Amino acid sequence: MRFGVYEFEVFQEEGYYLAFPYDLEGGTQGESFEDLCLMVADWLKVTIEEYEVKGLELPAPTFGNVTRHGGTNMVFGVSAGLETIEKVTASEAARMLGVTQGRISQMVRDARLFGWREGRNSYVSLDSVRARLEERPRAGRPCRAVVGA
Repeated sequence: MRFGVYEFEVFQEEGYYLAFPYDLEGGTQGESFEDLCLMVADWLKVTIEEYEVKGLELPAPTFGNVTRHGGTNMVFGVSAGLETIEKVTASEAARMLGVTQGRISQMVRDARLFGWREGRNSYVSLDSVRARLEERPRAGRPCRAVVGA
């Protein structure tokens, strides 16, 4: 488990509250200040989990940064890691999606599912399985568009 503390610039633009970290790529937004704070915590948790899955070291945080958008600097921190990811085994994911375990490996490789290995075991995030279930892709090849029809 890692504890990540990062400084974000928080500002309003076009009716939304935005937050961008100085030391990580990306950012998030919310419809209210409270919503933004919850979104930042969730975004930071997911980002730390992704670094952990990929075996990457988190960038060193910096503080006292000069704002880029005229906003306010705020510091957010969360504990996250492999332990905080809701996960299922690759075989459980295969049963849930009605596919083979080999297909699960392909889907992870193609970034259609978020998965990783821990020792000899393969895991898939439950959120990525749920998202795939919501998409409900149909079996078979996609239809070709008919030109001139």
